[in-house]
Amino acid sequence: MKIAVLGGDGFVGWPTVLHLSQAGHEVHIVDNLSRRWIDTELGVQSLTPMDSIQERCRVWRELTGIHLRFHLIDVAREYERFKNWLAEERPAAIIHFAEQRAAPYSMKSDRHKSYTVDNNVSATHNVLNAMVAADLDAHLVHLGTMGVYGYGTVRATIPEGYLPVGIKTDEGAVEEREILYPANPGSVYHMTKCLDQLLFQFYAKNDSLRITDLHQGIVWGTNTAETKMHEQLINRFDYDGDYGTVLNRFLIQAAVGYPLTVHGTGGQTRAFIHIQDSVRCIELALKSPPEAGERVKIFNQATETHRVRDLAELVAKMTGAKVACQPNPRKEADENELSVCNKQFLALGLDPIRLEEGLLTEVIDVARKYAYRIDKTRIPCVSGWTKERNAAINVQPGSPRLTAVS
Repeated sequence: MKIAVLGGDGFVGWPTVLHLSQAGHEVHIVDNLSRRWIDTELGVQSLTPMDSIQERCRVWRELTGIHLRFHLIDVAREYERFKNWLAEERPAAIIHFAEQRAAPYSMKSDRHKSYTVDNNVSATHNVLNAMVAADLDAHLVHLGTMGVYGYGTVRATIPEGYLPVGIKTDEGAVEEREILYPANPGSVYHMTKCLDQLLFQFYAKNDSLRITDLHQGIVWGTNTAETKMHEQLINRFDYDGDYGTVLNRFLIQAAVGYPLTVHGTGGQTRAFIHIQDSVRCIELALKSPPEAGERVKIFNQATETHRVRDLAELVAKMTGAKVACQPNPRKEADENELSVCNKQFLALGLDPIRLEEGLLTEVIDVARKYAYRIDKTRIPCVSGWTKERNAAINVQPGSPRLTAVS
């Protein structure tokens, strides 16, 4: 199958590209390399050293004999060019990772908010619009987020995208419907993913596009079987306060003797998935497309839930690291419960990787190997969701307040 991976140079995109290529698909990477430019803007680099995308593709071809095709296209800004590329190449499937993916980055300033909305919403609409204009019957698989549901406690398992409701008619009868689960974004980034959902619903209804939306949990782990094949294929690993995911950041902090930064009480419950499972889920979704005319197929791409302070305690017990509380930059409840349905992926054959000490140790080993690349001043999150929270986490510009608790 010919597959276009939009954002194929990114944290989940790159291992997905290699996994699908190894499985025998013809993979085209479409990327504007904006994530690398953001590294430059933030003055931080991936923990793991990353070669250029061209060099990565060359190494893959040398190892496997398989040619990965890279196309430098900005999907959000170069609509005509992307549409013409689609019309010429006509991939059977499109995997859409081409969005700014970090909630903290989206809340750094008014400029970052505008960039995130302009990039993410334009990219998604341009993909859908171009598919219709090019008369392309491809399966679109989009990587969304569990964050569209919000993180409030509802004392019920969150369904996969759709919520059954009863609507009382004027005559007093009750009409049964299934609606999109009510959106409750916690950041500008999450808001763009909620807007994506509406775009998908419209184009599936109006133009019979075949769309799968994956509501993914927080990704942890470093490598997949394919990225381990050669050191130059290693996946990127973000540890900074804007892009580093919480468990990976704890593991890096432990590896370099930095206190584990728990925001607020640590009572936030989040959904998690290992990077290997993330790649597997995308492949499973590709193999189970909706039919033309069907509604958007939605999967919850998460394998387990954990409370943040429990994760910190687990890592501290493993490594002897100290735990430190930091004012929470996010405007959210101090404590929440979270139960997530993921029956569809389990039914398709996913055997989830659970959080276990061996895999945690693997990440710590990677962190120790590349510890010389860590800038400790970039570890804390200093992007506040509101002016008040920004003041609370920044006693002085760039100097987050830490309070040791263990």
